[in-house]
Amino acid sequence: MFGAWTLDVPAVVFVLVLGACYLFAARRVPGWPRGRTVAFLGGLATILLLTCSFLGVYDDVLFWVRAVQVVALLMVTPLLLALGAPLTLVLATAPFADRLRALGRGVVARTLTFPLVITVLLIVPPFLIYLTPLYELTLRHSAIDEIVRFGLVCCGFGYFWTRLRLDPTPREDHHLVSFAISFAEVVVDAALGLVLWLGPLRAADYYHALARAWGPDLRTDQVVGAGILWIGGDLAGLPFVGALFTRWMRDDDRQAEQIDRELDEQEDTGGLWWENDPQLAQRFKRK
Repeated sequence: MFGAWTLDVPAVVFVLVLGACYLFAARRVPGWPRGRTVAFLGGLATILLLTCSFLGVYDDVLFWVRAVQVVALLMVTPLLLALGAPLTLVLATAPFADRLRALGRGVVARTLTFPLVITVLLIVPPFLIYLTPLYELTLRHSAIDEIVRFGLVCCGFGYFWTRLRLDPTPREDHHLVSFAISFAEVVVDAALGLVLWLGPLRAADYYHALARAWGPDLRTDQVVGAGILWIGGDLAGLPFVGALFTRWMRDDDRQAEQIDRELDEQEDTGGLWWENDPQLAQRFKRK
């Protein structure tokens, strides 16, 4: 676990390019929060850990190792990247920011970020990977494996981006919608875990051909992986629930402060507050 390392060139190049672009943009924005930079770089670090450490060495040998990758790339890495608010940096520094803002306000962007679509992006990928021939293809072909990893990060980022709303989003859904999606994800994780636990071996021919003489047997390996996808997915979602709750409380406090300011301004103008309300002034005006 500590001595096995490998070099995943596409992952390393992706991390270096994305990290360099983020740091360059952050330096151009005065007062950019250091915590956001740490969160984003932490997300990139998880990619290197998942692809270059022992997890990258044994991901095509042990079922449970690949399960760790799937959970982390879908739930952990994207959360950290979203906490870094990278789209805000892009809009603040990119020369084509106005075009991006126009696209973000369009019908296509609002449709793609509709809660049902976002729910599908979060829930469906693990089922596509484990209940279709795609899983064995990722084991046999490195190019397909890299594409699937990238797709997991993109799907997870789309979810956390639209739910946390640290970056501008095309939609302003209530935070309760996010909690509902998280609850659905918990239920679906349990369903997938049970299917893999009780169902037939996945990619059985591939794993039998390895003739591995160490580690857990194939059935135990898959059962452990099923538990990681089930319990690990739920545990990985807890930090997001905490961040979402904190965001909700801050939005409520901000809204309460705005209402207080408006009431104070109305008191300064004189008269009762309902006399300054355009909907109630006519009804309750003084005779």
